[in-house]
Amino acid sequence: MVRHRPTPLLALLLLLAQQAAALPPLQLYVALTPPGGTLKPEPGTYAGPVTIDKPITIDGGGKVTIDGGGEDTVLTITADGATVKGLHLTHSGTSHDNVDAGILVKANRVTIENNRIDNTLFGIHLSNANDNLVRNNRISSLPDRDISIRGDGIRVWYSHGNTIQGNHIEGVRDLVFSNASENRVEGNHVSHSRISMEFIYSPDNEVVGNTLEHNVTGITVIYSQSIRISRNYIAHMLKLTGSGIAVKESYNIDIDHNRIAHCAVGLLATSPLQPENILHIKNNLFTYNDVATYFYGEKGGHVIRHNRFIENFVDAMGSAPPTSRLNHWEGNYWDRYAGFDQDGDGVGDFPYRVWLYADRIWMERSMARFFRGSVALSLIDFMERLLPSSKPDLLYEDDKPLMKPR
Repeated sequence: MVRHRPTPLLALLLLLAQQAAALPPLQLYVALTPPGGTLKPEPGTYAGPVTIDKPITIDGGGKVTIDGGGEDTVLTITADGATVKGLHLTHSGTSHDNVDAGILVKANRVTIENNRIDNTLFGIHLSNANDNLVRNNRISSLPDRDISIRGDGIRVWYSHGNTIQGNHIEGVRDLVFSNASENRVEGNHVSHSRISMEFIYSPDNEVVGNTLEHNVTGITVIYSQSIRISRNYIAHMLKLTGSGIAVKESYNIDIDHNRIAHCAVGLLATSPLQPENILHIKNNLFTYNDVATYFYGEKGGHVIRHNRFIENFVDAMGSAPPTSRLNHWEGNYWDRYAGFDQDGDGVGDFPYRVWLYADRIWMERSMARFFRGSVALSLIDFMERLLPSSKPDLLYEDDKPLMKPR
């Protein structure tokens, strides 16, 4: 076989064609931008990875894509005070060990806003990064992977004082805050992911006004303190292992003015190990949940006031009868309460008491879960209430049940 070498002219044309086909590296444009300057690239697609090591602004205007080429993190920020906005970041690497992400921030007072991040393992990773603003970004992970082996939409690791606001996150694994304090998480929308938000050894955080729906689990708090969970909408967490809010061995947790609907378990909490471990659960709406509140342990002690329990299959249960009974229930609205209000003060004349009858069998025997609400179990329950063989255990009692929801 005779092989013909290309002529010098043909070789030059081939080289020019290859260079034309390659993406221009954005790093060159960053290098040419002076500190304090603003880089506005021409619309189009540029090659990553890119590192910002000086305080500049990159403004893509919604028309600039940075393609990581499937390797490493697409954009890394190491300079305090940098701003990145209006970019589309895509095709990171796929290494969990390296935490390959759309954006890695290792700096302070950085602004990341109005970006679109997709086909990256992790979305935004804050690592030892403080006082940053992450706002109005759209984030998704690798769609061809099982949800458990995708990356986190936002990962906040040893980072404090950050604001995570107004982001739309879909199809990721989790949002994780690890050893991260004094962050504010506000107005975000998280859907079709695993854990909406998880706080591990992360005290003094605020979670306010978020919408979390169609995930496996809503908000999980583990070994953390002084966290406020307020005005969130948490819905459609229906897998048996999921819950709207779950709290374990954490204290001084305020849970107020949330709407928790259509979950397998609305609120899951362990009993406090110390008096300061109690939860303050106030002014929440629990509706259309399988189990609105579930308490694990034997001590109880949580303060549960002015909540509304409407159309739940079960309003409250515990791992043992004393668990829920020893909580402080007061001034809640129960749609099953059948008392009267003769003095017209809006509070029932008699306490609302729930007893352990046969219709609670499925709570202690998982094999009976299939029969909950069935005619057979309802009939057994009716007979036990009509002709009890012994006095049933008291599950919980509200001395001041409200006649109308507030």
